[in-house]
Amino acid sequence: MLAEAKVGGEDLNLCFEKLMMVAAGNSGEGVKMDGLVITEWKDIPMELLLRIVSLVDDRTAIVASGVCSGWRDAICLGLTQLCLSWCRKNMNNLVLSLAPKFTKLQTLILRQENPQLEDNAVETIANFCHDLQDLDLSKSFKLSDRSLYALAHGCPNLTKLNISGCTSFSDEALEYLTNFCRKLKILNLCGCVKAATDRALQAIGQNCNVLQSLNLGWCENVGDLGVMSLAYGCPDLRCFDLCGCVLITEWKETMACFEDADRCLLQFYCR
Repeated sequence: MLAEAKVGGEDLNLCFEKLMMVAAGNSGEGVKMDGLVITEWKDIPMELLLRIVSLVDDRTAIVASGVCSGWRDAICLGLTQLCLSWCRKNMNNLVLSLAPKFTKLQTLILRQENPQLEDNAVETIANFCHDLQDLDLSKSFKLSDRSLYALAHGCPNLTKLNISGCTSFSDEALEYLTNFCRKLKILNLCGCVKAATDRALQAIGQNCNVLQSLNLGWCENVGDLGVMSLAYGCPDLRCFDLCGCVLITEWKETMACFEDADRCLLQFYCR
């Protein structure tokens, strides 16, 4: 596994050269800082290391965190954004390895083309990444309600959550999540047929009062009652996708609820 593997001398030199090229602007000269010329990886001060890591790709940052304990501690405490969508295999194991170390993450992108994530990975994220604000779990077909229950308790500061395509989540679990994650501003439920029901939308309207954007595309169990609950419970809602919500029958009456609230709602929907 990438994060667990020992970094050999050759790999370490390549990693160092890449980092130095970024820091020195590809000039090929050593980097100077406070009169100190940095020519070896051990010379890099922690503040410069974090600045360099912020400029390189996530794979390089993960490799750099395995160089030594000092680098590991600095990077793990300083890194706030991470995307692992490039990982085509073993993403679940990679998350299990990294989450206990990268405890200061605020943004974590785990979008997958082929489903890899399992509940134990999300539970590990919830156990260690309590500062998380932006989480993308889209297309995680293997996840169950266990993941939402874990996020509810471990990540109450979420403001953006993408669980589009997670078809196994239930409306009961989504309702439970909203009782704890009340700071949600952007929520993507596209294709969450079992989770996005009138029951869940009533809970969102009651608990997520700062919601600004909601995607309910192709959520076939969404009806008039759920949408009206959002109209009255989410005064900041501006972007709303109802494409494919075939159970909505009273379109004029339902949309009038938003007009009564004196809002300019940006609507996307198909009958």
